[in-house]
Amino acid sequence: MPARGAAPSIWLLLGDKLGDNAQVEVIARALGLPVIRKTVLPKPEWVLGKPPFRPSLDHLDLERSDPLEPPWPDLVLTIGRRPAAAALWIREQSGGAARLAIVGRPKRWSDRFALIIAPPQFAVPEAPNVLRLELPLMRPDAAAVAAAGERWRDRLAAMPRPLTAVLVGGETKPYRFDAPVAGRLLEALAALRQRDGGSLYLTTSRRTQPAVVEALEHGLPEGSRLFRWAPDAADNPYLALLALADRFVVTGDSISMMVEVARLGRPLSVFPLPVRRDPATRVQRGLASALAPQGPLAGLGGALRRRGLLGFPRDLDRVRRSLERRGLAVPLGEPFAASAGEAGDELAEVVARVRGLLAP
Repeated sequence: MPARGAAPSIWLLLGDKLGDNAQVEVIARALGLPVIRKTVLPKPEWVLGKPPFRPSLDHLDLERSDPLEPPWPDLVLTIGRRPAAAALWIREQSGGAARLAIVGRPKRWSDRFALIIAPPQFAVPEAPNVLRLELPLMRPDAAAVAAAGERWRDRLAAMPRPLTAVLVGGETKPYRFDAPVAGRLLEALAALRQRDGGSLYLTTSRRTQPAVVEALEHGLPEGSRLFRWAPDAADNPYLALLALADRFVVTGDSISMMVEVARLGRPLSVFPLPVRRDPATRVQRGLASALAPQGPLAGLGGALRRRGLLGFPRDLDRVRRSLERRGLAVPLGEPFAASAGEAGDELAEVVARVRGLLAP
């Protein structure tokens, strides 16, 4: 903690995932205190692969990352597996003086984090250092959405209404998103357009596999548009669609896109992805369910987590179910809700808890 009267030193430890970083930035803006941003980037083999979770910088590309060196901060606010491992290393280097706050779930060693800000998809048990959220903190930048809408207004004006934006994510465990699943999405979209008319604007994202992009392109309904995401694309329509589309279809893997649309109060339909049915996935899901805090082997699961041998399970469907239960989304195929419900906002409570970590 900072000395009485001294300004606290706060590091935002960011990674290579823009959606993750945005949640940390939301807290930083609301906190209203000076922060130092430190971006840490993984080595190529760990961009998609999962490095061992331990207090270490071994998984980072130090030449491309910002330097992590003293004076150490009073507080590190971070998110994600790779930055969190670096945060644990910072805590060790500081002799335990640096306090850690993480958005999401730590893979293990939850007692080493002063605050765990847990969105609903993570089954983190109740504890004094855990703040559970009803919805993740991500939200679109209102000014950026409005500006994009002005730039694209004439370009989208000729598309028949209602204009349905289809926001496509990508495969993530334990869900399957391959070309056949893309075909099922196209069939559902064709039925939607036949029922309601209008036009479709599909946009892919970083995690969308090439085979899925090709399937969407080859099966695209006549008159529809498709944006193929690329890291250097200068004309991404995503923000403009948030501003100008009449309604949205989002694949169920993408929590960030679902929540951003919901926070805008826009009509939202979700296309859930099928769960993989291979034996390994079935065994993993069965064990995770049994060892979860509410499972039949919760005691064993808790003991393994305290020893740092087991992490907390993730259930992406919990976010989708929460949105549907609160009237913020419907399954694809059902009529869009006439008016969206209230997304709510727990940011003030998050900021209060973070400020509490800085009290002398």
